[in-house]
Amino acid sequence: MEIVYVYTKKRSEFGRQCNFSDRPAELHVDILPDPSLAANFIVRDPCDVPLQCSQEMSEHEVNTERYESESRGINHVEGGWPKDVNPQEMEQTIRFRKKVEKDEHYINTIMQLGSHMEHCIKQNNAIDIYQVYFEEDEETEECEEQPWAKTINVFRDPNEIKRTATSLSWHPDGSRKLAVAYSCLEFQRATSDMSLDSYIWDIENPNKPEMTLKPVSPLVCLEYNPKDSHILVGGCYNGQIAYWDTRKGSQPVEMSTIEHSHRDPVYKVIWLQSKTGTDAFSASTDGQVLWWDIRKMSEPTERLVLDPSKKGNLDNALGAISLEFETTMPTKFMVGTEQGLVVSCNRKAKTPAEKIVCTYSGHHGPVYALQRNPFFPKNFLTVADWTARIWSEDIKESSIMWTK
Repeated sequence: MEIVYVYTKKRSEFGRQCNFSDRPAELHVDILPDPSLAANFIVRDPCDVPLQCSQEMSEHEVNTERYESESRGINHVEGGWPKDVNPQEMEQTIRFRKKVEKDEHYINTIMQLGSHMEHCIKQNNAIDIYQVYFEEDEETEECEEQPWAKTINVFRDPNEIKRTATSLSWHPDGSRKLAVAYSCLEFQRATSDMSLDSYIWDIENPNKPEMTLKPVSPLVCLEYNPKDSHILVGGCYNGQIAYWDTRKGSQPVEMSTIEHSHRDPVYKVIWLQSKTGTDAFSASTDGQVLWWDIRKMSEPTERLVLDPSKKGNLDNALGAISLEFETTMPTKFMVGTEQGLVVSCNRKAKTPAEKIVCTYSGHHGPVYALQRNPFFPKNFLTVADWTARIWSEDIKESSIMWTK
């Protein structure tokens, strides 16, 4: 039987009845701001205002009867012996065994168990429980998934007039930062209001560059120093070489003088392996390769004119558009030219004529990319005029492989 108790209360005890109605908002008080009171207060910035818009929850507690448990240890010794037999005493156990073995019931039990045991042993020997069945039939047809890559971030030129990203350089310590050089390489297409800046991006944050580099002329190439990750060297559209120290801000620390620089855009600049870590060399379409020490940028330390006749004549020089330097071969470097020739050079040669070792011809347009095989440095790859070609240093007549 369910017991129900009903509470009763008069309507008058509930208080006045609520009658709600719609009406427009009314202004009761309007206090104008007093600017003099602001002097007594401090502006709170940032101002945190916690707002809560969550479901209302009810809490309920029940106390049940407590069950107390306790842990006890048990000492396991040899079992199966009657109370009056001490298993440690040899004589008692032998006497007990003999007594049991004479019992008819014991013999019957052993005979019955023997047949069971024999059956299990035979079963074990007949069935290999570790054998893999249907191995041949399980060859499922593998559907080859097309290779794909997911776009994680896109880094856009932050300026209104978009420019080409002409060079990328990854930060040498870890892959968090990326230096990008921006410039317009189309002849006389750069407008006066086009930005000159290049940027260092944090790959986790594509919204805003981490740092801005402000050259005097747009950067065509930009490279991190592998020995000191704060230092970058860049080649400008006007032929000058500049270097930045990220600890010292956006302005270049030092620039080469115009009269001793390249006369065309600097298409590639590479750091050399040296004890100081301050040496670099650059190539340009003016037909020169120049070596620099960033501690003394007033003039280049060395100069090479890419004249195939080896006379050092700048009028006949080939315009350099790509550059290759393998650190395992510190004396050798290669230059890809606008005319389709690849020039192999030796930096340590005595005379300028001997510095140009040989040329490889086969392309009919500018050699835009040039790279040695890191595992077989005698082989190198070039990309130009719609083909990629693989060359061997030993075969100067033609490339050993090429795409259609």
